[in-house]
Amino acid sequence: MRLGRIIAGIVGAIVALTTVGLLVGGAALLWAHSTQLDADGFYTSPTYELATPGHALVSTDVDLVARQGDWWPTDLADVRLESASATGTAVFVGIGPSDLVDKYLADVAIAEITRLGDDATDVTYRFVDGGAPVGPPADQSFWVASSVGTGIQSLTWAIEPGAWTVVVMNADAGPGVEVAMTAGARAGVLGWVGAIMLAVGLGGVAAAAALLVWAIGPPTIAATVATPAGTTGGRYPVSIEGAIDPGLTRWMWLVKWFLAIPHVIVLALLWPAFVILSVVAFFAILFTGRYPRAVFDFNVGVLRWNWRVAFYAFSVLGTDRYPPFTLAATDYPARLDVAYPSELSRGLVLVKWWLLALPHYVIVGFLTSGLIWWTADFGDSDRALEIGGGLIGILALIAVVALAFTGRYPRGLFDLLMGLNRWVYRVAAYAGLMRDEYPPFRLDLGGPEPAPRPDEQPVGTNPDTPETTTTDPR
Repeated sequence: MRLGRIIAGIVGAIVALTTVGLLVGGAALLWAHSTQLDADGFYTSPTYELATPGHALVSTDVDLVARQGDWWPTDLADVRLESASATGTAVFVGIGPSDLVDKYLADVAIAEITRLGDDATDVTYRFVDGGAPVGPPADQSFWVASSVGTGIQSLTWAIEPGAWTVVVMNADAGPGVEVAMTAGARAGVLGWVGAIMLAVGLGGVAAAAALLVWAIGPPTIAATVATPAGTTGGRYPVSIEGAIDPGLTRWMWLVKWFLAIPHVIVLALLWPAFVILSVVAFFAILFTGRYPRAVFDFNVGVLRWNWRVAFYAFSVLGTDRYPPFTLAATDYPARLDVAYPSELSRGLVLVKWWLLALPHYVIVGFLTSGLIWWTADFGDSDRALEIGGGLIGILALIAVVALAFTGRYPRGLFDLLMGLNRWVYRVAAYAGLMRDEYPPFRLDLGGPEPAPRPDEQPVGTNPDTPETTTTDPR
């Protein structure tokens, strides 16, 4: 696969992932537009039961582009508020400029509504102590929309730029406000927005499909060469090896994390590319049963680079030799390789990375991502020390502390760390769709790959059938 095909595959995968959001959002807007409107064309909220012992219920500031001349169109939507007193008294509901509302309700006992949930009573308030207002709300002249009276009070307001506050009070400004209230919005543009999002999403799907099909290309007629059975020697086809430097420095491990920062920056760029190319590989396997060789080599290179840096600075600290900046295999003390599969299952690719690998994800999380924590509480809830790390990191720390004080890296800990890391990278290769063979639930200890067990053959290997190697003309 040439560079142009790789770039097309990356772009196609990005477009495919982006258009999923457009399709879902557009479909949701169209569904809401067609099913969630009332007879007057308003999208309505649940009816909330609001109450305060004070004199007013107020919203937080609603800032609708306060600076005149901004992009917000003044006729984009209408809002409707409907309220009815729970006690049968006359109720006032109004919308006014936030600064004038704040002046009117200064030093007044109010309840500010800070959150509205999904049901009638799921409401959060911020209560402010104070007295009574200077006069009934209907006597104030700053309301841009208001309604007052008994029974259901309804007001409709065309949205305008500015900072606004919604106020609900008893008509006489007395204490003890209890109302049932519903809010609604009318925005005919939402239907068009949903249709446009859906159309753009469908166009994006077509473009992504075209890019991916071109990137993947038609199935290649491969040149097949028969090789002796058991090319991998009966071992799992993901090989992870490491060797301790005989003259490890006692204290250099204290600064290796700092020295590795350039590699960490590079890996921060390589891993997103790994994920995107794995999406490309997913479609390639689904359509052709083959993992594109150039993509495979790149992704193996990312795993190889990550393993070298981890071996040097984080998860083993078994060498003082600085890792090379390359995706290629080298004579570095930490080595990783994955046997290229001549064919992969189109069915397994649909489930192995998110379903079949789940048990391994739990174990890998325990080994790598900080599921072990110690917390020291100093008696103050604002002051606490939390220290944590995965099992691999903790064991590596124990190993290098022993190295610092004894001058020797404990061999048993090294063998164990190699086994734990071997488990992690086997799962990474499986989740990256590189092999169909399920990672074994076992610790293969030691620096070199363990010898194959006489009674075990890798899953999917028939000892009576020769394996094949494939040459891709591209």
